[in-house]
Amino acid sequence: MTVQLTLDLAGRPALGREDFLVAPCNETAVAWIDRWPEWPGQVLALHGPPGAGKTHLAKVWQAMSGAEEVTPEALLASGFNPLEGAACRSFEDGDRHLAESGQGAELERGLLHLVNATRERGGQLLLTGRAAAAQWRCDLADLRSRLGAVQSVRLGPPDDLLLQALLVKLFADRQIRPAPEVLSYLVARMERSHSAARALVEAIDRESLRAKRPVTLPLARAALAELSGEEPQQT
Repeated sequence: MTVQLTLDLAGRPALGREDFLVAPCNETAVAWIDRWPEWPGQVLALHGPPGAGKTHLAKVWQAMSGAEEVTPEALLASGFNPLEGAACRSFEDGDRHLAESGQGAELERGLLHLVNATRERGGQLLLTGRAAAAQWRCDLADLRSRLGAVQSVRLGPPDDLLLQALLVKLFADRQIRPAPEVLSYLVARMERSHSAARALVEAIDRESLRAKRPVTLPLARAALAELSGEEPQQT
């Protein structure tokens, strides 16, 4: 159920994980997850840059659907049968695995069997990658055809509004309420990803505890500089 947070962003319970914050950069992908199990072709692919929230949203869907995460090792295992086990499955970082695996042909065949088995048993499959599924590099013509027909939805990098809301939430989890000027400073200079926001809040909290000082702009500036290996900027 969607609830309203400050900054006009929706907070979604991630079913045992941290809230997934909905913003224009990811709302289309969230809407497709909400459409489950009514996915065309029974397969959905989420794509976008690192840190856009693909894995987080995949975990939300796994909890919703009882899906089983399939690893490249499982696809390559001789005893793996895609018709056994959960009807819903997920396979993450598919384009990277296909490109980097030393057993590309075998992995392609395994993924093709997984897609075919999903459709045969009326299940659903969630794929994630940096590129749209139709752009994944593979030599197997049947797999290229299947991936070309997959509904692919892009998650963009977090925008300023989402980053600020994420920082507010992460600080609140640690019972910290930084001033608006601190948030504005960080959003303008930090790496634009969920993982970077978590690392930054952890670093600021550590520095605050070490120095026994509240989270002020100079403290946040110093923590950001230390995290990025730069000299603190003066404002």
